[in-house]
Amino acid sequence: MRPADRLFQIILMLRNGRVITARALAEALEVSERTIYRDIADLIGSGAPIDGEAGVGYRLRRGYQVPPLMFTGDELEALVIGAKLVQSYADPALGKAAAQAMARIEAVLPRALEERIAGSEMRFCAPAFMQPEPLREPMTLLRTGMEKGQKVQVRYRREDGEVSERTLWPLGLVFWGHCWTLGAWCELRQGFRTFRVDRIEAVELGVERFDDRYGHLWGKYLAEARGDC
Repeated sequence: MRPADRLFQIILMLRNGRVITARALAEALEVSERTIYRDIADLIGSGAPIDGEAGVGYRLRRGYQVPPLMFTGDELEALVIGAKLVQSYADPALGKAAAQAMARIEAVLPRALEERIAGSEMRFCAPAFMQPEPLREPMTLLRTGMEKGQKVQVRYRREDGEVSERTLWPLGLVFWGHCWTLGAWCELRQGFRTFRVDRIEAVELGVERFDDRYGHLWGKYLAEARGDC
């Protein structure tokens, strides 16, 4: 890794405001602690508002803006593949957002990287035949419910064909390659349940809210799904 790239990575690791030790930075970047001390000194000398000291740890003061990002070829390729997967396997609104994000990135790339990203777009495909768009449409409202803490009313068809109306607290979505599942608290069953998104025949945002701002319910759902409870 070039020294300039390493300095940028240090800024990225410190930007959440938490104190991180030189040892943790060194292990993450696969360099010596002495190198980290030198890099921190260089960053402070160039004006980066880093607080801390050797043996205690470092943090970046809040409000500092990370300088413009320059991608490597492999990073761009990863973004292209990720965007194609989102367009083919996530809901239409998220797919459109992925396409728009890639267009913004392409608009500021130098010519050499433009050619790299164009080549990647030709070589990598993510066919959507396993997840046709209509089966992914419920995700848009499910994501809104997750983000805003709104309950949703769904009509759900089980594998055996039985249909039920349920009020759910949407907590998180999991992609299994062949389908998406929703982890939720089900008011009908008074417990955590898993629902295949492609079996949700209708979904509507409710007016009632639930509180999972810090992900504690999602964590409990995951623990129960793993059998930790």
